[in-house]
Amino acid sequence: MTTAELNPFPSRSVFLGVDVGTGSARAGLFDENGKLLGSASSPIQIWKDGDCVEQSSTDIWHAVCAAVKSACSLANVSEVEVKGIGFAATCSLVAVDAEGSPVTVSWSGDSRRNIIVWMDHRAVKQAERINSFNSPVLQYCGGGVSPEMEPPKLLWVKENLKESWSMVYKWMDLSDWLSYRATGDDTRSLCTTVCKWTYLGHAHMHQMSEKASRDMEACGWDDEFWEEIGLGDLVDGHHAKIGRSVAFPGHPLGNGLTATAAKELGLLAGTPVGTSLIDAHAGGVGVMESKSDSDSLTKVSDVDTLCSRMVLVCGTSTCHMAVSREKLFIPGVWGPFWSAMVPEYWLTEGGQSATGALLDHIIENHVASPRLANRAASQKVSVFELLNNILKTMAEDTSSPFISALTSDMHILPDFHGNRSPVADPNSKGVIFGMSLDTSEKQLALLYLATIQGIAYGTRHIVEHCNAHGHKIDTLLACGGLSKNPLFIQEHADIVGCPIILPRESESVLLGAAILGAVAGKNYPSLHDAMKALNAAGQVVHPSSDHKIKKYHDAKYLIFRSLYEQQLSHRSIINEALA
Repeated sequence: MTTAELNPFPSRSVFLGVDVGTGSARAGLFDENGKLLGSASSPIQIWKDGDCVEQSSTDIWHAVCAAVKSACSLANVSEVEVKGIGFAATCSLVAVDAEGSPVTVSWSGDSRRNIIVWMDHRAVKQAERINSFNSPVLQYCGGGVSPEMEPPKLLWVKENLKESWSMVYKWMDLSDWLSYRATGDDTRSLCTTVCKWTYLGHAHMHQMSEKASRDMEACGWDDEFWEEIGLGDLVDGHHAKIGRSVAFPGHPLGNGLTATAAKELGLLAGTPVGTSLIDAHAGGVGVMESKSDSDSLTKVSDVDTLCSRMVLVCGTSTCHMAVSREKLFIPGVWGPFWSAMVPEYWLTEGGQSATGALLDHIIENHVASPRLANRAASQKVSVFELLNNILKTMAEDTSSPFISALTSDMHILPDFHGNRSPVADPNSKGVIFGMSLDTSEKQLALLYLATIQGIAYGTRHIVEHCNAHGHKIDTLLACGGLSKNPLFIQEHADIVGCPIILPRESESVLLGAAILGAVAGKNYPSLHDAMKALNAAGQVVHPSSDHKIKKYHDAKYLIFRSLYEQQLSHRSIINEALA
């Protein structure tokens, strides 16, 4: 039997998106209407030791191959139908030697552990030192690098693991490493280099029209910056270790899949592979052009629509992505990054370092958690769903005017892993105000609700801060795991005061990655055209019209803002005492 006889849809064009998150590698297949045909995931290993968080590129590639094969099988998609592939991943740092083998970045010396994960905070001191130089490039990342970016992590390795430093042949962002592993092409993405490495993408503005379809020699590195911070050796060989050429997201890499990678993935050699995106940015590409019915009536143009939106990519952490035609410098918020997500638009990127991870932490560390987990399992519902139901019952039993009012005595600052934006303080700590001796499931439900509210107040702070510095955000789009939680979304709508558009396809990051493959395969003339064709809106969640709910959240938001101010005051008092 031929492949065509086995396959009932031989003429289908299918696009494959791969997303490597913090806990798993996922693969999804989409048709030409952006409809999900099937997806699968495979877990990945993670090592946590204090501020150090590490992974293995070998383990991740095996998980990617398993997820791709499973997704193709589940979706009944044959290798000949896959017309393009795109990769998205966390902004984690990968170290490999001249043979492409892993080089350890771990105190343990374990050679498998060659990735410093995005959430790793070992390089706080290095970030502070880099920021003290006040290099001009820092104005393009909110005024200073975060310990979650790559220069501080690179400096940490150079200062602490000298043998590893001398062995590394290439330092790569994880999504760039995935496309390199798939194609053998070392071209880096404007997304990763601009957002996490201080590369100045706008150095390519004049090349936009003539070079959009091919890679570009790297001309956006600021060599003085690298020399000044003590990493001048990375400038050698035309920046060979950190990227000699860059490309717009979706640019076709090399000759597509190598024969080796194709065999491992169960696909055809030569299948086009697009330049990658960071996972949150892929989420932005997967939802940003989702139109609700009201958009066409209220906005003057597509540009107005795009520039009035902020995408919330809600997973382990939350990223807040907004674009503008003009560059907007916003203290404490990353960017402006030119063409790092949507070509020719400046990207503003806010974020919260722990959201899904924080909710998990709050729930799992409560004494009622095991009982709750058992009940959820017996009822075949998620723990979140069970907690949402408990809150509904509590509101009814106590005659609370609305569910949100249950937390009138409880206030949470969600900075358990520092504050990424807008105060950009990695030393900020979480605060829980209003604890009692109650250890019941009801008390856990209140903690859970107050945590969701704290996260939403953080988003409100970011939106207000961006709008105060030139943005005109009036609509949110949400994707990622937490966006599937109706309470999480409704609280965000009520607290921020904006409607929230949910995508038709829940796997927006996978769709964004698949769009890269569709562009690489020349199915669309540009990334933006592919977004317009493949993005689709689903439900729209509106803020409550009850003025009492707004008044309540306005009051709680003032308390939320005061919790950080109090923390600074307390820090100052203690520092003085210890001086």
